[in-house]
Amino acid sequence: MNVESHCLTYLLSLAIAMGLMSCDDQEGMTDEYFEVKNGYALSAGTSTIFNQSSHAYDLEAPWCTGSYLKRFNNGDQLYDDGPINNEGLGPVYCGYSCGSCHNNAGRTTPAAWTSSEGSGSNGMSAQLVYIASRNTGKFFQGYGRVLHDQSIYGVKAEGKLHTTKHYENFTFPDGEPYQLVYFTYEITEWYADSIKPEDLKISVRQPLRHVGQGQIMSLIPSELEALAAQSNYPEYGISGRCNYITERGRTSVGVGGNKANHLDLTVELGFSSDMGYTSTRFPEEVCAGQTQISQAAIMGYNYTKNEVSTADMEDVDLYMQSLGVPARRDVDNPTVQRGEQMFYKAKCHLCHTVTLHTKNEGTTLLNGTRLPWTGGQVIHPYSDFLLHDMGREICGVGLNDDFTAGLATGVEWRTTPLWGIGLQKLVNGHTYFLHDGRARNLVEAIMWHGGEGEASKNLFKNMPKSDRDALVRFLQSL
Repeated sequence: MNVESHCLTYLLSLAIAMGLMSCDDQEGMTDEYFEVKNGYALSAGTSTIFNQSSHAYDLEAPWCTGSYLKRFNNGDQLYDDGPINNEGLGPVYCGYSCGSCHNNAGRTTPAAWTSSEGSGSNGMSAQLVYIASRNTGKFFQGYGRVLHDQSIYGVKAEGKLHTTKHYENFTFPDGEPYQLVYFTYEITEWYADSIKPEDLKISVRQPLRHVGQGQIMSLIPSELEALAAQSNYPEYGISGRCNYITERGRTSVGVGGNKANHLDLTVELGFSSDMGYTSTRFPEEVCAGQTQISQAAIMGYNYTKNEVSTADMEDVDLYMQSLGVPARRDVDNPTVQRGEQMFYKAKCHLCHTVTLHTKNEGTTLLNGTRLPWTGGQVIHPYSDFLLHDMGREICGVGLNDDFTAGLATGVEWRTTPLWGIGLQKLVNGHTYFLHDGRARNLVEAIMWHGGEGEASKNLFKNMPKSDRDALVRFLQSL
C-alpha cells in the first residue's frame, strides 16, 4: 500500500468509526478497502508494547521509566500480593489482592468453572457478587454492595455463592452445532439471618482486563458524546448512549466498569470493598457494625485506620494506567485480513469502534500525579465505551442482570474494548468471556449478543463457516 492510499484508508476507517459514513457507503466498498491498516499495529500509540508472552498484559509502557518505573514496580507488587503480610486484610473480603481476580492484569479463571460450588474456598473468589433487594432495588443493610464470601481465619464470611450451569444446544444455518451456557445462583451460609430468595437478586461479575487503562482514563468525553449522537442505526437496531457518573465531586461520561459506571479506576474502592483495607477515603471497615469485627477482635486482630496509604494506592493507580497494550499480531495473515472484512460486514464496528483519541493533557492519578504520555494519542480500542441494550431474549435470560448503575439498566452494558483479547488464553490460561464468564470462547460470546447486538449476531450466524472462523481469527489478532 502506498502512502496516499494508506492515508485514505485511515481516514475512511476513522470516518466509519465516528459514524460519518452511511451504512450504504460502507456496503459499496470493495474488499481492497478492508485490508489491515499498518498503523493499527500501534494499538495504544505511545503505550503500545510488542510482546506476545504470558506477561503481555503486565508490562509497562515504553514511556514509563526512571522514578515512574520505580513506582510502577511498587504498584505492581501491591496489585499482585497486597500490602506486606496482608496486614489489614479483611476481616471479610472478596480477594486478598487485585491480582487474585486480575491474574497478570488480566482475568483470573471464573470460579464458576473451577469450583463445583461456584465460589472460591481458598481465599480467592475471582469474582464480585453483587446483591440487592428485588423489591426495593437497594443494598441490604449489613451487607453493602457486594457479598464478601472470603474471610480471615476465625471469622465467618458473609455467605457463600453456589452456581448452577444450564446448557442449551443450537445449530448454525449450515448445520454446525454450538452450545450456550448460562448460570443461576444461590447464596447459603449467611453470617446473619438468611435473605429470602424471592427478595434477592444477584449479579456476578468476572474481572476485566486491565490493559490500556491509562488510555481509557484519557478518552475525550466530547468524542464519546459525539459517538452517542451519531450511533443511531435504526436499520440494525443500534443506539448507544453515554452513562453520566458523578465521582469525587465531578460529573462526566463514565468509561470504566462493565456498565461504564466509573470515571476512574476506583483503586480506593477496591482496597476497601474488595479487600477490606481502610484508607483516608474509606476510613470505616467494610464490615463495620457486623459481628465479624468482634470475631476478629477475639482472634487478636487489631485493626487500625488507614491501613493502606494514599501513596501506595496511587502507585497501584500508576501501575494500572501505565500498563502497555500489546500490538496487533499476524496482520499480514490472509485469514486475519479476511476476518477483518467479516468484522466490518457483520457491523461489529458500529459498537466496537476501531479508532478513538485521547485528550492532549493525558490522565491524572488519584493523588494528583499527571501522566501526560497517555495524551494526544490515536488509539484502537475497538469500543465506543457507550451503553447498549444487549437484550434478554436469548435462552429466556439474555445478558440482563436486573442491576442498574448510574443511567445503565439491567440489559445495558458498556461495549467491551477488544484490544489484547487474543492473548487472554496465553496470559490467563482460559477463553471465558462476557461479564459473568459464561461464554467459553469467542463464538459463544458473539452468539450471546441480543438486543442491539442481534443484527450483528445474525449476520455472523449466516456467514459460511470459513468466514465465521476468519472473523474469530481476526479477533485473536487484536
